[in-house]
Amino acid sequence: MVPWLRADDPFPPLEHALGPSSGAAGLLAATGELSAHRLLHAYRSGIFPWYSNGQPVLWWSPDPRMVLAPDRFHVTRSFAKTLRHVLRDDAWDIRVDDNFTDVMRACARAPRMGQDGTWITPEIIAAYSTLHRQGFAHSVEAWYEGQRVGGLYGVALGTMFFGESMFASRTDASKIALAALVAHLRGHKVQMIDCQQNTSHLASLGAFEIARHDFIAHLRSAIDAPPIPWRFDKSVLDAVPGF
Repeated sequence: MVPWLRADDPFPPLEHALGPSSGAAGLLAATGELSAHRLLHAYRSGIFPWYSNGQPVLWWSPDPRMVLAPDRFHVTRSFAKTLRHVLRDDAWDIRVDDNFTDVMRACARAPRMGQDGTWITPEIIAAYSTLHRQGFAHSVEAWYEGQRVGGLYGVALGTMFFGESMFASRTDASKIALAALVAHLRGHKVQMIDCQQNTSHLASLGAFEIARHDFIAHLRSAIDAPPIPWRFDKSVLDAVPGF
């Protein structure tokens, strides 16, 4: 039975999350609404929301957890060629936090294979936008000829980054934004990006699974570290690992 939490109820222990045989592995709790305060507490605890319109807010903490180590980001030969072109071509730019909420809306509109609709609801956009105004959430955006053509957003606590979603309206634009993020985080000694769930796309980029208790052990130390700066441009691509 998944517990229903009232506004002031704490999350249950992570070990209470549903197991693989449940059909909803990692599901921990449900609430009737989403607040920025609850959201921030969830990330500090290794929990994230994922639900659709018409559902209650569902909170998850899967075991194992999918993560990406910046040092292990995988760059193919063809993508390395793309990054070199981006660095040389003045038409390309990388911007940080140019318009966080617009990036979220673009992610919500992006089609997803095997998904009908989006989990990035207006309630999700409002809560994460509040975190952004508080300095806890950021967008990394790829621009081409003055137009935003790709990007991503996530939550940053100390030296921990929790990736949420990406979009692209031009080939490789979201991967270019991700490469810039990876290089920036690597330059500030960030060891782990949370990717939440295992997908073949994430695995192709170098992401891998770790046990939840190992993820939480790292999380506890990382979120207490001083926050890293959030200003960089495309020149950071020079520091992409393996590039």
